[in-house]
Amino acid sequence: MSRHYLVTGGTGFIGSYLVRRLVKDGHRVRVVDNDLRGRHHRLLEIAGEFELMSCDVRDTAAMINAARGVDSIIHLAALNGTENFYTRPELVLDVGIRGLYATLDAARANGVEEFILASSSEAYQTPAVVPTPENAPLTIPDPWNPRYSYGGSKLISEIIVANYLRDVFKKLIVFRPHNVYGPDMGDEHVIPQLTARAAKQCARYASGEVPFKIQGDGSQTRSFIYIDDFIDCLMLVISNGAHRETYHVGTAEEVSIACLAEMIFAEIGRKAYLLPSDFPAGGTLRRCPEISRIRALGFAPLVSLEDGIRRTVEWYLRAAAPDMPRDRPRALAG
Repeated sequence: MSRHYLVTGGTGFIGSYLVRRLVKDGHRVRVVDNDLRGRHHRLLEIAGEFELMSCDVRDTAAMINAARGVDSIIHLAALNGTENFYTRPELVLDVGIRGLYATLDAARANGVEEFILASSSEAYQTPAVVPTPENAPLTIPDPWNPRYSYGGSKLISEIIVANYLRDVFKKLIVFRPHNVYGPDMGDEHVIPQLTARAAKQCARYASGEVPFKIQGDGSQTRSFIYIDDFIDCLMLVISNGAHRETYHVGTAEEVSIACLAEMIFAEIGRKAYLLPSDFPAGGTLRRCPEISRIRALGFAPLVSLEDGIRRTVEWYLRAAAPDMPRDRPRALAG
């Protein structure tokens, strides 16, 4: 059955992939974004097949107008990217919290009864149990550290949606993405940053092992999910998820950052000599979700980490050198 969705943050990385999927599946889609981090070019291939409203998600009047006639709101809008957490924490919090209130008030004003909130694994920071279930305590270890501005905004957001307008929605779902990656994800995340630095170092050192500095000793771990798998899982959550339930959207494969760096170098066709460095305050040593809830909805990832890294590294190398032949990435060793 075709539905009418409002997607906030719809020109962002996750948002643009989601909008394309919703349109492909025959739904009507209205996108709200002001391109603070999003990029209109991500949706050029479906121009004319969705409605775009360029406005600030914190503007309640604009959001009330944007939510008119929709069946469901998928609230993705946020200022993500670790660099932003440290350098613009006030804006991270403002967009995260005031943007959520404006969007919730827009839902109430228009009688929208379904609300899907994007939270984050950052909401539980350094968990006591790994793999981590959805009911793990949400914590902020140090409110004075700007690193936690994003995680704090997501923790508060989960509390807000659970209690503010709690009698309005007939379907209210929270999902927590875990390190979603893929082509055109932006430059402020670990995989594109490692890729850019690796390519630069490979150009500097024409032969032999390439010295490459990483944060800490590289033993810290994460779980990564390729964007296509993520969207498949999110669609299951939107369609079949339970009212007032939280879902981790990720994979159960835990990989070290050192291993990730070595995989990226392998795609470039070189081998790295990893050099440890200081580990930033507020960093998390281990993070991997327990995913039995999404498995119960029928989710199983299709893209291996190796294949996903290959696709992503190739995209970023090509973006940096658009005239590069399609078979060039692994041959960069010279």
